[in-house]
Amino acid sequence: MAPMTRARSAQPGDIPTALMAQYYAQRASAGLIVTEASQISPQGKGYSFTPGIYSQAQIAGWQLVTRAVHEAGGRIFLQLWHVGRMSHGSLHPDGKPVAPSAIAPQSQVWIVGDDGEGRMLDCPEPRALGTDEVAQVVADYRQAALNAIEAGFDGVEVHGGNGYLVDQFLRRSSNHRQDQYGGPLENRIRFAREVVEAISGAIGPERTAIRLAPFITQRGMDDPEAIDAILALGHAFDKLGIAYMHLAEADWDDAPTVSEDFRHAFRAAFSGPVIVAGNYSAESGAALIESGLVDLVAFGRKFIANPDLPARLQQGQPLAEVTDPSTLFGGDARGYTDYPALGTGNLEGTHHGR
Repeated sequence: MAPMTRARSAQPGDIPTALMAQYYAQRASAGLIVTEASQISPQGKGYSFTPGIYSQAQIAGWQLVTRAVHEAGGRIFLQLWHVGRMSHGSLHPDGKPVAPSAIAPQSQVWIVGDDGEGRMLDCPEPRALGTDEVAQVVADYRQAALNAIEAGFDGVEVHGGNGYLVDQFLRRSSNHRQDQYGGPLENRIRFAREVVEAISGAIGPERTAIRLAPFITQRGMDDPEAIDAILALGHAFDKLGIAYMHLAEADWDDAPTVSEDFRHAFRAAFSGPVIVAGNYSAESGAALIESGLVDLVAFGRKFIANPDLPARLQQGQPLAEVTDPSTLFGGDARGYTDYPALGTGNLEGTHHGR
């Protein structure tokens, strides 16, 4: 199950809830759940109602989730998140998100106003992190990983894609730094390496993973050298021996097809488990696994309305559709925990083992 922002944490404090525990437990038949992205610090927040993993209250809330998933026979990694410039001024004391460089992403984030309504608002120009501040962000990732283990997670996945902070360091379009974190390829991948190495040192490489997005071009992330950076990270993390690398592939209707050349190059760079997520069906996912170029296929949106998605795919059953898109971000149980499994009226209180 791929990570999906659902924006249902308790306020104030961005604290995971019993409702979130029920949601994830309903989907525990996934071979591995990767949670929604969770900010490693207040500075790392970019959207309203997204959970964090830096306070004791948040750790306690996540313990409800991991306990429920494990009791249902599942395995679960927490996705660690620092959004960088993909944020809004209202979330920061000085009105400025941070980034590798002071370049606005020309994008929007979902912010709930004083009236309780969520709206997409423009991201402001961020301020560039000082060289000394970068070390503190790396330390925040390390502590967040330790917090995740305390919360009962089986491991963590660094969100290194989709135009967020790790991705911003990787790409020339968003990284104009003149210090050791900018310029040549080896400098632009330094932040990602330091983050993953720090986490691996704290909780073990076998509990450490990363998600990257090779083909994203929106959010000001178009960079022809992005593939080179991702392949270089593949080589680095292969030596480190991390749990897996997760590729978020293009999943929009007219997206370019991922080339066989890239798949072979990535497989040559990283010999560990490779997960891909992208608008796969059971058939296309199985064919890709059989090719030997990937090891697992992750499903995102299909899991929203199909909590028992693995059983439906195995049995060739029809898939349910999301009935109300307004329930995707924020809200209560409606459109969240009320999608039934096959042969049941409702999922409440039901656990699905592996």
